[in-house]
Amino acid sequence: MKRLFIISFLLSIPILGISQSVEDINKPIVGELDQIEPFSEGLAAVKKGSQWGFIDEDGQLVIGFRGDLVWNKTPNTNNFGIEGIESPKFKDGLCAVKTIKEDGIARYGFMDKKGNIVVPTDFLNVSQFSDGVAVGIYESKELRGKNSFQLKIYDYDFTEVVVNQAGEMLWPIQERQDIVMSKKLYKLPELQARLISKNLLAVKDKTNTWKIVKPKLQD
Repeated sequence: MKRLFIISFLLSIPILGISQSVEDINKPIVGELDQIEPFSEGLAAVKKGSQWGFIDEDGQLVIGFRGDLVWNKTPNTNNFGIEGIESPKFKDGLCAVKTIKEDGIARYGFMDKKGNIVVPTDFLNVSQFSDGVAVGIYESKELRGKNSFQLKIYDYDFTEVVVNQAGEMLWPIQERQDIVMSKKLYKLPELQARLISKNLLAVKDKTNTWKIVKPKLQD
C-alpha cells in the first residue's frame, strides 16, 4: 500500500503542473555539508571541510563558514573549558571563537549571533556562558625589552576571573602560575574554578583542594 502511494504521488507531479524530478523538488538550501549539529538557541552549526557556519530554523546560512569557531574532534567532556567543546554551539547568545596570536598560541573569546566578536580573544582558556557569566584565564603582559636575537621579551600575569557577556571582568578568582608562554612548551591551562550556582564558585586552590567562595558579581 505504501509503495502504491509513492507511485501515485510521483505520477501526480506532471498532472499538478510540476515537471520536476525528485532531486529537483528537494533542492538543497545549503549543500555539500560534512556535519550537521542539533539546534541550540535557534541556530544549528554546520561543517564544510574544516570550517563551520550556522543555519537558522528556515535552513538559511546566517553565519558564513569560518575557521575560528571552537570545536574538538576528541573533546574531553570532563573539562568545562575549551577542551570540552565538541562542536560550535550558542549558549546565552554567545559562541566560543579563537585567535592564533603571533606567538602561535591560541586565545579565546566569544561572538554573538551576528558573527561579531563581543568578548575579545584575551583568554587562554574559558568556559561557556551560563546565566550571563563565564570563567576564564585572563592574560596580561608587559614588554620587558628584547634579547640578543632582537626577540621581544614579555612579563606575564595570569588571573582566573569571572567575565560577563560584554567581556568585562566582574571578579578576580585567583592568580595562576606555571603557565609557560612558549609554543614548544605551552600546555593549555585547565580552569580551576567553576560557577556551581548564580552566586557560588567552586575553586581549586594551590593545595589542590576545593573551596566554596561567594563572589560579589552585582552591586
